[in-house]
Amino acid sequence: MTIKTAMILAAGLGTRMRPITNTLPKPLVEVAGKPLIAYGLEALERLGVSSIVVNVHYLAPLLIDWLRARPGPKIIISDETAELLDSGGGIVKALPDLGTEPFLVLNADTFWLEDPQADIDNLASMTHRFDAESMDILVMTARLDQATGHTGAGDFTSDEQGRLTRFEGHGQPLIYAGALILNPAVFDAISVPRFSINQCFDRAASAGRLFGAPMQGHWLTVGTPEAIGEAEAARTAFLAARSADAGEPVQ
Repeated sequence: MTIKTAMILAAGLGTRMRPITNTLPKPLVEVAGKPLIAYGLEALERLGVSSIVVNVHYLAPLLIDWLRARPGPKIIISDETAELLDSGGGIVKALPDLGTEPFLVLNADTFWLEDPQADIDNLASMTHRFDAESMDILVMTARLDQATGHTGAGDFTSDEQGRLTRFEGHGQPLIYAGALILNPAVFDAISVPRFSINQCFDRAASAGRLFGAPMQGHWLTVGTPEAIGEAEAARTAFLAARSADAGEPVQ
């Protein structure tokens, strides 16, 4: 299906990234010379998304100024400076700008490296896979060996059809890789203003309507100042390995 709207969740406090985030919102922290949020924006641009909502809270004017100065698709600011609404509540607040059709949601503080040998980008692959008749939510997933910076055991496991359930120590652990497509109808049964998107994951999983889209490439999460160097080293190693596999000179 074609998806033209998306949201980037960028309202977090970034407390573990201090002291960098004492004066800079986490989405603007740079990895390999580029702000974290720029990776997600570029992925959406490659897909052809025409309208992007970004929610803001901590040091909001800095992020708003950066977004407004950046050329590209239309960016709508969802202002949460008065109150943080968590991941689910933040999306619901932005629904008037996102519309009634399925849309993409990305985290601003994680990103992935596309596999240059893949036939299609990850977001494009997700839009091809999403089926509104059988799915409420389609989550991009990464294996543990595809990730740098992840410290947990895993979020989900998948059956042969791609249906996800919470990882409980059985099967292959999969990471929620910071990108999803959802049908906004998943919020119909929720009336509180502040809640986590995990509530929607669990409801969809119970109904057999939570699916995974295995990513190609490498996923990175940057939670602390020390993790910046780890992410940059992993990025360099991944791109060098892919260039070597393709017989191309390493840049």
